Formats: sequence, structure tokens, C-alpha cells
Amino acid sequence: MSKGKDRAQAKRIVQEQLAREKRRKVTLWTSVGVVFVLVMAGLIGWSVAAGQEQDNAGKLTVPPVAVDEGTAFARGSGPVVVDIYEDFMCPICKEVETMTGPTVKQLVDTQKITVRYHPIAILDRYSSTQYSTRSAGAAAAAAQGGKFFEFHEALFAQQPPENSAGLDDAKLVEIGKSVGLDQTFADAVTGKTYTAWATKVTDTASARGVTGTPTFFVAGKKLDSPTPQALTAAVTAAQG
Repeated sequence: MSKGKDRAQAKRIVQEQLAREKRRKVTLWTSVGVVFVLVMAGLIGWSVAAGQEQDNAGKLTVPPVAVDEGTAFARGSGPVVVDIYEDFMCPICKEVETMTGPTVKQLVDTQKITVRYHPIAILDRYSSTQYSTRSAGAAAAAAQGGKFFEFHEALFAQQPPENSAGLDDAKLVEIGKSVGLDQTFADAVTGKTYTAWATKVTDTASARGVTGTPTFFVAGKKLDSPTPQALTAAVTAAQG
């Protein structure tokens, strides 16, 4: 009887071990399955987000506030139109903006000119992240948020050097928030809403004879030397 009991106990122990092992395997494969589902969900989510970003980058969305066939952002209501084509990666654009900006503002404030800013992207080759295109698109988003001119000044104030990565999207969003822009602006920057627009306006500028930045036109005539004195003289001449 003792031997029979021993065999029965041994059999029971083996069965319990087998049951525990079966439960362990079920738990393990259940965990693996959950992890797999979560990973796949993450990959699908990332794929969808990446696809949406790519779709936005290829979809032409023109900011409703843009003027001049959707290529520029205007300030002022004076009779003489001054068009300024600039690239936020262009160091000379920053220098000219610093030099002529106060004169442009004074001419706007005295209702002598309407200035139209054209952010274009001709210097993508001087950054590793297409900064010219990204910053032009961000400027369009800022214009749609009613803060183009504030963002314009802030971008030049924090201009990255040529042959660098440029400011990343997070920094562009940060600058936007510093001038009062909200989450709609941030979403437009990270979602590449105006990437195709930046490419389109650059092509339009080229078709209009713009071969470099900065380029100024006063009443449709190119200003060869965009100094404060030359700009004021050209505006006076255009007034007749």
C-alpha cells in the first residue's frame, strides 16, 4: 500500500508540474501576443501619422490670408506696393532686414506703402533639413495665425548659420509660441501643412525673374540696391 501511495503521490506531483508548465506557457504566449498587438498598433499609428505628414507635404494648401495670387503676406495700405522676396536661411536677408526694416515700418505707418513679404526657399542646399522650405512653411502658418510679422522678426533674430541643420520643428514651434501663436500653428508646422505652398511660391518667384534673395520691387520695378535711402527714393519716385 505504501508503494501504491508513493506512486499515486508521484503521479499527482508530475501532473501538477505539467499543469503549472502549461499555465506558464499560456501566460507567456498571451503576454507575447499582447506585446505583438501593441507593437503592431504602434507601427500602424506611426505609419498613419507618417503617411498623413507625407500627404500634407505634397498637398497644396494656400493660406487664406495670403495676397498676390496667394504668394505673399501684406502689411499697410499705402498706394505704392513694395514686394520683398526673402529666404530665412539667407544671411544677407537678415542684414538687409536689420538695415531697412525700420524704414519699411515708417513708410507703412505713414501710409505711403503696402509691403508684401514673399517667404521663398532657394537655399535648402545650405541645410541638411530643408530649413528654407520648413521656415517658409512655418511663416505661412504664422500668417494664418495673425502673427506673420512678429514671427518674421523672431526668425531672423534666431537665424541659424548656413551649412547647418537649421532650426528643428520643435524650435520653430517654440518661437511661434513666444510671439503668441497657438496649437493650430504647431500642428501646421509639424504636419507640414504649407510645405507644398513654400515650393509653389518659390517656383512663382523664379518665374517672375527672382534669382536671389533678398530681392525688392517697388511699384513693379526691381530695386538694385535695397538701402533705406534707395528704398525711400524709389517710393517717392513711384508716388509721382
